[in-house]
Amino acid sequence: MITMEKLESGARKIGLQLSPRQLEQFYIYYQELVDWNKRVNLTRITGCEEVQIKHFLDSLTVSLAWPPPKTGTYLHLIDVGSGAGMPGLPLKILFPDVRLVLLEATSKKAAFLRHLVDKLELANTELVIGRAEDVAHQLNYRGNFEVVLSRGVAPLATLVELTLPFCIVGGSLIAQKKGNIEPEISQASQAISLLGGKLREVKQINLEELADERQLVIIDKVSPTPELYPRRPGIPSKRPLLARPDRN
Repeated sequence: MITMEKLESGARKIGLQLSPRQLEQFYIYYQELVDWNKRVNLTRITGCEEVQIKHFLDSLTVSLAWPPPKTGTYLHLIDVGSGAGMPGLPLKILFPDVRLVLLEATSKKAAFLRHLVDKLELANTELVIGRAEDVAHQLNYRGNFEVVLSRGVAPLATLVELTLPFCIVGGSLIAQKKGNIEPEISQASQAISLLGGKLREVKQINLEELADERQLVIIDKVSPTPELYPRRPGIPSKRPLLARPDRN
């Protein structure tokens, strides 16, 4: 049997102790991902060690930006553009008490997510098929989540328009990014402010397993998002709310 040794040791380095049941769930996740990937384009990464590190461990690093738990309550999360389920499902395995919504626009990927949620027996996990631009205007989802997650969905200026509307005031967006993101953050400053956000921190991920400049961009929701946003499907990516360059 293939073991999840790389994931287990990497998780330990960031202070996480995975139980035998959690490791079993990750093993099942890997098997299903590789099997479904033969029919549905889910990922280019299929090697066992690579999946453990670049998908599962990478997803678990989001826990480094996790808000402190409130007594007697469970965090409500949404993973926008969930794709093959990362980072939402690995975090659900890690924190089984959270309430998770997976938002995915592609029906074939959504079918994989539905199958996987059942296979892993993950309670309090909802799958929503649709585009963020539409779903963010629905009362059940707008301004309803303490944590909004996103992994590699879009440049930051576009991303905040697609994600911050889901966040409650007092909640946070945690976006996973790679490489030099200073220009992206600068360009997104207007969008962050307009959508009701405030940049709190860019947290560097210092793990030898993930040596390609990975960061967590943490944006707090400090005021409500104006009703206009997000704009209709496709517009946030075609006409992002970019900051105007300084003319000094």
